Amino acid sequence: MIEQSSESASEFEKLPDNTVVYRALRKGWIDRDRSIVKSDAYYLRKRINEQSISVNFSIEQSLSALKNCEGVASLNVGGIRELGLNVVRDSSSHGSIIGLPYREDNRPRANELALLLARQSQIVWESLSK
Repeated sequence: MIEQSSESASEFEKLPDNTVVYRALRKGWIDRDRSIVKSDAYYLRKRINEQSISVNFSIEQSLSALKNCEGVASLNVGGIRELGLNVVRDSSSHGSIIGLPYREDNRPRANELALLLARQSQIVWESLSK
């Protein structure tokens, strides 16, 4: 018998708009010359049935989220919601940006949302390795 997690999204209160969330960044998701986040950081991967974009509630949690984390970006929940998306807490340390389409299903909208999320992102930690 598989035991279900005691934490679920319904157990958590709605995140306030002024909440800051953090996105762990892979190497290809950072434009190091301009110190900006690329839109690639905000595309859902249909081939692995990704349903949401992972975010954390601290820089430290984001650093441990990826094996080879190259950076961490911050975003404001209110700004994400202004795009018609939402952020839900699904554990005490993790949240999910929901409402994004797959590029394969709606390329123009996926591109627009990924670009707008990237523009809202501020790099708050970057690896020294290049």
